[in-house]
Amino acid sequence: MASREFDEATLLEEARQTTGLKDFGPEEFREGLRVLLETYDGQPFTEKGRARNRRRVLQLLATRLRAQAAFNNFPEIQKRELAPPTILTGLPRSGTSALFNLLATDPTARALLLWETQFPDPLEGLAPGASDPRRDAIEAYYKKSREKNPEFTKIHFASADTPEECVLLHAYSFNGVHLGIEVMLEPYASWYQDQDLRPMYREYHDYLRLLDWQRPGERWLLKAPAHMWAIEAMIEEFPGVGVVWSHRDPLRCVASICSMTAALMKDLAFEKKALGPVVMEFYAKSLDRGLAARASQDPARFVDVQHDEFVANATAAVSRIYRQFDLDRSEDAVAAMERHVREHPQNKHGRHEYGLEEFGLTPSQVRDRFAGYIDDFTK
Repeated sequence: MASREFDEATLLEEARQTTGLKDFGPEEFREGLRVLLETYDGQPFTEKGRARNRRRVLQLLATRLRAQAAFNNFPEIQKRELAPPTILTGLPRSGTSALFNLLATDPTARALLLWETQFPDPLEGLAPGASDPRRDAIEAYYKKSREKNPEFTKIHFASADTPEECVLLHAYSFNGVHLGIEVMLEPYASWYQDQDLRPMYREYHDYLRLLDWQRPGERWLLKAPAHMWAIEAMIEEFPGVGVVWSHRDPLRCVASICSMTAALMKDLAFEKKALGPVVMEFYAKSLDRGLAARASQDPARFVDVQHDEFVANATAAVSRIYRQFDLDRSEDAVAAMERHVREHPQNKHGRHEYGLEEFGLTPSQVRDRFAGYIDDFTK
C-alpha cells in the first residue's frame, strides 16, 4: 500500500482542490498514475527527492485538469487540423538536440519550447499577444539552475525558450519516459515497455492542438528519442509525419546517456556500475523496437542523419531533410540557420566528460549489444 504522501486518492483530491476543477478527462491515465506512485514510493529517494516527486505528480494532475477544462470550454481545440509535423528521433546523445535546435530557427517551424512543456494550459485572463508570466518564471528558474549546476549545462543546455523534448507532454498522460529516470526504476520500467501507446499519442496530439490554438505555427517540429518505442502509433496518429533519425556510434551515445541519467538521479541512492547496464538495455530495446517498426513503413517517410556528417556539414544534412520531405526553405530560414551554426559551435557550454567504465560497462559489451545497428547504420 502506498504511503499517505503518494496515495492516489489524496493526490487526485489535492489537485481538484488546487484548481477548483473536477474533470481529468479520459480515465486511461489512472493506471500509469498508480504505477508511477508505486515507483516513487518504493525507491530509496531522499526526503527532498520524495517531496520533489510528489510536487511533480500534483503539478501534472493540476495541469491535466486545466487542459481538460480548456477542451471542455473550447470544443474547437480538439477539432483543430495540424499540418504534418517533422519529428526527430534516435538514440539520446546522437545529435538530435543540436539538429533540433538548428531546424527550429526556420520561421516556418513551430518548435515545442521548454516552458510550454511545463505550462501547456492557457492562462486565464492573459491578453492576446501578451507575454505569459509563467514563461518568465521558468526562465528565472533555469538561469539559476545553470549557475548552480554548470556540469549539467554541459550535458544539456536549457532555458525557457529552447526547443525541448515532447516526452514532457507525454507525462500528462502518466505514460512515456517522463524525466528519463522513471523508465529505469521498477515497477514503472516494466509497465511502460508493455504498454499500447496509442491512447497516450492521442492525448499528445490534443496537447499539441491546445498549444497551437494559443500560439499557432505553420508546422510542428518535435523531438524525442522515446518515439522509437511507438513508431507505428506515432504514424497512425500523424499520417503525414516525416521522421528524421539521428545516428551515432553507440560507444559514444551510451556513455553519455548514462552520465546524463546519473545526473538526473541526484535525489536517489544508486550504484553507478549497476545503472549502466540498465540504461544500455532500455535504449537498446527502444532502438530494436523502433527499427523493427520502421521496416514495415514507407521508407520515404524517413531520412537518416549521421552525427559525424551533421557536425562536418550541417547545411548539407539540413538540405537533405528538406528535399526528402519536400519542404520549402526560404532565404530567411537559410540565413537564420547559417547564423545559428556560427553562433553555436560544438561544446559551446563546455565539454562533457564521461566514461563507460564508471557505469559498469565495457566497449565490447556495448558493441555486442548494438552489433546489428552498428553494421547497418553507423559504418
